[in-house]
Amino acid sequence: MMQKPITCIIVDDEPPAIRLLQKYVEQLPGLECIGTATRAVEALHLIEQQLPDIVFLDIQMPDLTGLQLSALIKGKVKVVFTTAYPQFAVEGFEQDAVDYLLKPVAFNRFIGAVEKVRKISDSSKPKPVAEVQEDYFFIKTDGKNRYKRVLINAIYYIESIKNYVVIHTGEEQVITYNTLKHFEEHLPEDRFVKIHKSYMVALGKIEKTDTNEVWVLNKSLPLGDTYKSDFFKRVQQFLL
Repeated sequence: MMQKPITCIIVDDEPPAIRLLQKYVEQLPGLECIGTATRAVEALHLIEQQLPDIVFLDIQMPDLTGLQLSALIKGKVKVVFTTAYPQFAVEGFEQDAVDYLLKPVAFNRFIGAVEKVRKISDSSKPKPVAEVQEDYFFIKTDGKNRYKRVLINAIYYIESIKNYVVIHTGEEQVITYNTLKHFEEHLPEDRFVKIHKSYMVALGKIEKTDTNEVWVLNKSLPLGDTYKSDFFKRVQQFLL
């Protein structure tokens, strides 16, 4: 169930700008930088060899501009322009750019651009016939070829901690490198509900609730404002 990471290449003639985006990439799970380039011609060869999902592309560069390079790779990869010049935005979007980020690039805008690419990629994939069909699944743990079977009925709640997910069962905690969103998309939606940006719980394992808390495994979990309405609608389906 491990998601294939989104791959990217960073193209900019300013090394500090490359380092900033590399730092952002390192903080996002499921995103991997597979190369950098400071010249457009160098970047063209790199793109043809590596075929990344995204190219973060500066516009003002020697030899070829980012706009010229974008025209050459149009349709092959997703392009996100990064530039200090807002006047090129119209031309950038005419090249079918996914996003246009102004320098200095803010982290929240960078995340937004990556999510746009992710949504485009997800929408182009064939839909699975069904979600998890079995009563269990395997997840990767520490070490090469080490996998752990997890029984779906044994899950009480799932917690996101930075780049990792912790699956809490009645007997153990299983840690894997993944995102909460991945489990939200693949586990049966009639049995699990998200209650906070960092937590989703098994409906059948909830002990009690109040306005701001959900109790599972004798532990109080926060109920985020964003999720309250949907959560209580789900709970009310089981009222007697």
